[in-house]
Amino acid sequence: MIIGIPKETYENENRVSITPDTTSKLIKLGFKVNFESGAGTNSFFSDDEFIQSGAIRVSSAQELYNSSEIIVRVQRPRSEHDLSMIKSGSTLISFFYPLIDPMISRYTSDRGINVLAMDLVPRTTIAQKMDALSSQMNLAGYKAVLIAANELGKIFPLMMTAAGTIRPSKVVIMGAGVAGLQALGTAKRLGAIVEVSDIRAAVKEEVLSLGGRFIEVETDEDMQDEKGYAKETSDEFLKKQKELIFKHITGADIVITTALIPGKKAPVLVTEEMIKNMRKGSVILDMAVEFGGNCELSEQDKLVEFHGVKIIGYSNLPSMIPVNASELYSKNVLSLLQHISKEGKIEFDLQDEVISSMLVTYNGEVKLPQLLEKLKLSK
Repeated sequence: MIIGIPKETYENENRVSITPDTTSKLIKLGFKVNFESGAGTNSFFSDDEFIQSGAIRVSSAQELYNSSEIIVRVQRPRSEHDLSMIKSGSTLISFFYPLIDPMISRYTSDRGINVLAMDLVPRTTIAQKMDALSSQMNLAGYKAVLIAANELGKIFPLMMTAAGTIRPSKVVIMGAGVAGLQALGTAKRLGAIVEVSDIRAAVKEEVLSLGGRFIEVETDEDMQDEKGYAKETSDEFLKKQKELIFKHITGADIVITTALIPGKKAPVLVTEEMIKNMRKGSVILDMAVEFGGNCELSEQDKLVEFHGVKIIGYSNLPSMIPVNASELYSKNVLSLLQHISKEGKIEFDLQDEVISSMLVTYNGEVKLPQLLEKLKLSK
């Protein structure tokens, strides 16, 4: 089977879905690999590197899609033009977020395109190497701290000088998932005092082990699903949480929000009232801005200022580290293809836990139960 590596079409997307190093490994597995000219340019991988790894260069996106049976992208196609180029019967592998935009899934189903969503990799031991969400959010948590630190008019660490002592900055992180824990570790290494809030009491030990202080909301509710993700909270819990974190946020120099609920709009955790009470010159970085935002005043892909507080809403932080982000994503895809293929051909075993969790559409049918329900409601 021929794997196609197209140029990413999203604005500000610098990653490439497969790197030259991974290309050579896919060829050893029995695949052929085509790439669109310039596909790796923004992530500093040249056409020559792809050619040396055994890939074949094609000059246009249309030619690439026509010649490929498996399309590997980072971002899902958003436009009908992008989708229309994918052949019926071919397989698309990318971040897809089917519950956020269900109509794209209906289109791929009608066209007979098989979709494997990299955002739906199950959190199991066997699938760890395929977990692209974790690999990308790890990098995003690191970059978030650096961006926020750069906008803050203070240094992070305690510093004792002849002119006096500089107190360390205080960082509050909302959400202790992969991104939040990496942000915690990075901020601690830079010398800040770090507090972390999460609705899942189970993550408290991880926060403490990394040197953070855990902001805990007392509740009898079970706030974690069977996959380890945060559940959607009740209004009563959300009210309790906001009351508790008010004093922590208003006393912070930097607030980084990472809270997401799969398939749902991101919960608003930082209100305008909180922002009004923060110190002038403080910084908020909203990592959930693409999915509605955790901060009431954040704007997607913009740095804005309200009430003397800078609010950063950059939606694609991994793309700002395109070399490492592409390398990790590419390895995630390689691990997936090693798992689901034999002698250069994908085998769709619908009983396989990995495939059944990731498969959005197959042979003209929607396969994801939650999506089926959503599509029924949208009719």
